Amino acid sequence: MKTLNAAEFLAALGHESRLAIFRLLVEAGPEGMNVSAIAEKLSLPGATLSFHLSHLSRVGLIKGERESRFIRYSAEYGTMDELIAFLTSNCCQGKACLPKTASCDTTAKRRTNTSNPEGNAP
Repeated sequence: MKTLNAAEFLAALGHESRLAIFRLLVEAGPEGMNVSAIAEKLSLPGATLSFHLSHLSRVGLIKGERESRFIRYSAEYGTMDELIAFLTSNCCQGKACLPKTASCDTTAKRRTNTSNPEGNAP
């Protein structure tokens, strides 16, 4: 990942509402959520939500898929994984200094730990 791409992702997540939307979609899993469920959960007006969803989609952090008259949004886990890898690449000269990141060194582990935040076996 290039620094410019990482900066663009971080800038998109630098707004409170967009960060809340992204985190909600990450928690929702690959099936995502439809717009009305996102609006209800975050108490955001339709026009505001549409603006933020468009921004997150444009930079590639989320994707929308049409389901008849509705759009279901989901997080782009590959992009999120690349951003996390970029941010932690060669951290502390290769020494394990980030215990929460070390326990989630792969996409599969991160997804498992998202549903099990304490890292305990199910």
